[in-house]
Amino acid sequence: MTTSLIDSTTSQVRRPERPGAWTALGRSLLLRCPACGERRVRRTYFDFAHSCPACGLRFDRGESDYWIGGFMLNFVVGELIAVAFFLGAILLTWPDVPWSWVLYGSIVPAALGPALAYPFSRNLWFALDLIFRPAEPHEYVEPLA
Repeated sequence: MTTSLIDSTTSQVRRPERPGAWTALGRSLLLRCPACGERRVRRTYFDFAHSCPACGLRFDRGESDYWIGGFMLNFVVGELIAVAFFLGAILLTWPDVPWSWVLYGSIVPAALGPALAYPFSRNLWFALDLIFRPAEPHEYVEPLA
């Protein structure tokens, strides 16, 4: 998916063109770099690389509180998963709702929802930030690949 970001004539790194909003959002939901589409942006499920290995874009934009929006987005998505499970269980068992089963059964998606949504919400937050505040030249480092 990613084209070479090394200029063959000068052997210098080319910065990716700014993607459209839908492209950046789609890439982020596929857990790719929103700027260039590179797949290797995560080290583990919960740990992201410091920068994209293909285009060199730093994922931390230099602010100590940068990821607070990503954590908020993760919290909202996780809670929506729990609420959807809770309402779905009520609708499927109506009118004889086993309230204790629904209540205790909702604990699992409430606990696992944020953990499962974490990489998606973090990458989505980064893509939203890139849409509204495009990357500056100083936010790139030398790519690894």
